[in-house]
Amino acid sequence: MPFARKDLERLADIVTIAADQEIMPRFRSLGEGSIREKTSALDLVTDADEAAESAIKAAVSKAFRKALFVGEESVEKDRGLLDKIADAETAIIIDPVDGTSNFAWGLPLFGVLAAVVKRGVTVGGIIYDPVGRDCTFAIKGHGAWAKSESGATRDIRVAKPTTLTNMTGTTSWYLMPEPMRSHVAANLAKVKASFGYRCAAYEYRIVAEGLVDFSLHYKLMPWDHAAGVLIHAEAGGYSALLDGSPYLPTKFHGGIISAPNRESWQMIHDALLGPAK
Repeated sequence: MPFARKDLERLADIVTIAADQEIMPRFRSLGEGSIREKTSALDLVTDADEAAESAIKAAVSKAFRKALFVGEESVEKDRGLLDKIADAETAIIIDPVDGTSNFAWGLPLFGVLAAVVKRGVTVGGIIYDPVGRDCTFAIKGHGAWAKSESGATRDIRVAKPTTLTNMTGTTSWYLMPEPMRSHVAANLAKVKASFGYRCAAYEYRIVAEGLVDFSLHYKLMPWDHAAGVLIHAEAGGYSALLDGSPYLPTKFHGGIISAPNRESWQMIHDALLGPAK
């Protein structure tokens, strides 16, 4: 059965409650031992990540009883969950605090990402901002929209195509291996400006709303990208992996560029991944 708008809004309510109860009370109030490193000083987990995911998982298990739950922190304990996404009738993929480093440092640039995947295809996406208390949604084939705390909604669209020298975007070049890292960093001088917010939720939100022209990410875990790629697509944009293949939440390597259309994607790809000049 399709995932209806009312179902997506029900999932958003679950996310909102978890953010209100488990994330925001801990913002700028994390005690000693509440922040822990995973793989590096830029890869953190906090008590808020774990508590929010636990709350969301419990609520999802009641509201969507047959759905496979795949959370970032759950996968830390059971990586086999990733292998189940492709065949699951319905999978709900959660990043409980996207932008954990920002959250841990007291910066209000973090969000909650939720994606609904059916048989390996993303059909619903949510980006929730716990600070601004607003939400961005998409349903496959039915467009993308934003909803404010007051309940007002508006449709969103990506930026209009423009020339390379007028493009702005977000990048995570620092996560790339060499020599790609140095090439992309040097080639960013070819665009008007680039930014790095260390938060896929914010980056997909602003590229889907046309506030920047493109985004370039290297790490490709589904909780970071499934919701955002769908929202961007439903807002009229085009995304593909760095090798040109389509994005799927079952692909975990390869990097991804999102742009207003395929021609813009190719322009950015060639400019940033070609040799530095």
